[in-house]
Amino acid sequence: MAVVALSGSPLLPKSGNLPMLISAPEAGMSLADATMEISMLAEQHLPLCGGLLMRGFDVGNINGFHTFAESFGHPLLSYEFGSTPRSNVAKGVYTSTEYPAHQSIPLHSEQAYTLSWPMKIWFYCVTSAPNGGETPIADNRLVYRSISSSIRERLSRHGLMYVRNYGGGLDVAWQNVFNTQDRQVVERYCRENAIEFAWKEDGELRTWQRCQAVAQHPHTKEWVWFNQAHLFHVSNLQAEVREALLDIVEEQDLPRNVYYGDGSPIEDSLLEEVRGVLDQSKVMFPWQSGDILMLDNMLASHAREPFSGNRKVVVAMAEAFNATMP
Repeated sequence: MAVVALSGSPLLPKSGNLPMLISAPEAGMSLADATMEISMLAEQHLPLCGGLLMRGFDVGNINGFHTFAESFGHPLLSYEFGSTPRSNVAKGVYTSTEYPAHQSIPLHSEQAYTLSWPMKIWFYCVTSAPNGGETPIADNRLVYRSISSSIRERLSRHGLMYVRNYGGGLDVAWQNVFNTQDRQVVERYCRENAIEFAWKEDGELRTWQRCQAVAQHPHTKEWVWFNQAHLFHVSNLQAEVREALLDIVEEQDLPRNVYYGDGSPIEDSLLEEVRGVLDQSKVMFPWQSGDILMLDNMLASHAREPFSGNRKVVVAMAEAFNATMP
């Protein structure tokens, strides 16, 4: 394997150090030849900036991406208890969220709606969209500091309770979320992961789980904004969609919703303020085909802009972390 000398520099200096850019010294250099050096740079820079962008390397194909992500010392994770539709393209490699191209996906950290999440996440841009399709990112430490102290304190004290109703033609089926047709497998997973559950009369599943609103990074010890309340809350729906859904089902049967940890409703206005801070915190850059973005999933959140044309971005996750709620 060739010995290469790499260094990192901020891609967007006016926006801070996220992401740190690591460019191939020669266009088309094999990513495999640079993996050891990139790993050393990641160990140095990732805890500080939260994300690295590898650009100009020859990844090869999906298998090359898989090998690169696994080279950081942890087996890739399967997408258990997911909240969005994805397809498996290789072992441990998935499509990014399969939402319609005209829709945006707000900032979030992967699986911040539960008590077990990946510490590392990689995005590989196989094909960049001709228009749009960026993956905005944000520093969750900055978001935490920018949220008003009253909201931070209130959500930290109460925690959050996420409620999900699967299938029914309105959301992802429980069979896809838990990767099984067996109810006993689902029940065992829920019990092992502190998820309450109930089978409804129509045979569909409801789950609810009390989780964190903020979290302390296990290595850097910094506090980060770490939840998906702004995504799960009914106020995230357009007004007409919200009305139409509530005409069809009771609030308790909405595909997803979130409450304070004691089950009381969260004010729409609180989450509007949170969404405003998230919008102000995001940084964005256009994808180039072949790019790989590596994020510390607790230090950085990610999103997706609408796009037109062909776009293919795949995802891998590793290094599971299990939290507990008091």
